[in-house]
Amino acid sequence: MPEVPPFSPSITLLALAGAWEAALADALRPIGLTQRKYGLLGHIRSSPGVSFSELARRSRITVQSAHAATASLVSAGLVDDGTAHAGAASTLIVTAAGESLLDAAAASVAQLDEDFVARHPGLAAALRRHFEAIVTGKSSMSGN
Repeated sequence: MPEVPPFSPSITLLALAGAWEAALADALRPIGLTQRKYGLLGHIRSSPGVSFSELARRSRITVQSAHAATASLVSAGLVDDGTAHAGAASTLIVTAAGESLLDAAAASVAQLDEDFVARHPGLAAALRRHFEAIVTGKSSMSGN
């Protein structure tokens, strides 16, 4: 029987995140989305008219990458840019097709969540408690 290595919460969380990131990628692939495009669409929907700089900051990518990725979303008919010319502020909005794709992605995420909770109810409950503590400012990790 192999020896169990010492427990590391950091390494465990990274391993779990990697596994669920791969599961999300697999769930999004059939509907034609990558995680980056899903994130960008979500940011644009939540903040219509968001600047490319802010979009890049939120997505943790360069402004140039935000422009390129958004151009791809515009080409696919998922986002509309009412300005689309150099020097003008963007007026990015998610189109009806983009909204439909986001709805399909949300259904995929909901299924992943349901599967996770069914397989790991205790971990799901602990994650919920920790998340709620962070949001309310009552988490020991937030410095409070």
